[in-house]
Amino acid sequence: MENFLDKLTPSYTFEIFPPKGNKSTEGTYAVIDSLVSFNPDLISVTYGAGGSSRDNTVEIASGIQNKYKVCGVAHLTCVGTTKADIKNILERLKGNNVKNILALRGDLKDESDLGEFHHASELIKFIKDEYGDYFDVFAACYPEKHPEAKSMEDDLFHLKEKCDLGVKALISQLFFDNDIFCQWREKVRALGIKQPIIAGIMPITAAAQISKVVEMCGASVPERVRRFVNEYGHHQGAVKEAGIAYATEQIIDLLARNVEGIHLYTMNQADTVRRIDAGIRSVLYTKRYAVYNDR
Repeated sequence: MENFLDKLTPSYTFEIFPPKGNKSTEGTYAVIDSLVSFNPDLISVTYGAGGSSRDNTVEIASGIQNKYKVCGVAHLTCVGTTKADIKNILERLKGNNVKNILALRGDLKDESDLGEFHHASELIKFIKDEYGDYFDVFAACYPEKHPEAKSMEDDLFHLKEKCDLGVKALISQLFFDNDIFCQWREKVRALGIKQPIIAGIMPITAAAQISKVVEMCGASVPERVRRFVNEYGHHQGAVKEAGIAYATEQIIDLLARNVEGIHLYTMNQADTVRRIDAGIRSVLYTKRYAVYNDR
């Protein structure tokens, strides 16, 4: 299958999450059925806290790749694992024709949770050492730095370290302020990092998301977003409408700023994606046409 990065840019990609534990994957596949109608270049599948959804991640990424003929990316976290654990999962992915991996450390509750890998860079190196170029490895990046990084300079140093190991592309943590993203992107390029940077966008569809997002990744929340969440917080439908509108405007502005890709954190809400897709589709394809003609 042709790698989506070899197609026209900007790319258009989605993230979904699998059911936890032994729950049925039927609902997840219903979401995928809807998402593939929007012709994404890639659908990534998250791993679950502590690898709790590992089996479902492999199964669903395989289905995306083999049944739907869309580039499937399996998230792979290494916190609390051994090299033998990772090798086993990589063999399963290989056996299912899944050749794309988003390599992550994973959430760390305590230092004692660390296994044989301490950083995502160690996982990337292991994959490359064991499999060469068989897998296309993607890495995460943080426009407002990783919450555990000592400084932005320290975070960029480790990002360069990951990129030098041969990752295919970078997928950013979610953000709400395009100016912050673009200023950070300039710093990344100044370091000589050439990999495509795919911008991660999460539509706010419920007031409770804001506190969770800030706690999870420390993303800055612009006053405009805080205003509509506070104003409409007791009316979830109104928050969702405002959040979809904001995400749509954010994506259109990013496309005008020559972003190399948009990665929607869908939260398995196909209707939200449909609404955003309708708002950005003509702009996205106009941009792709312009990039094609510039080549």
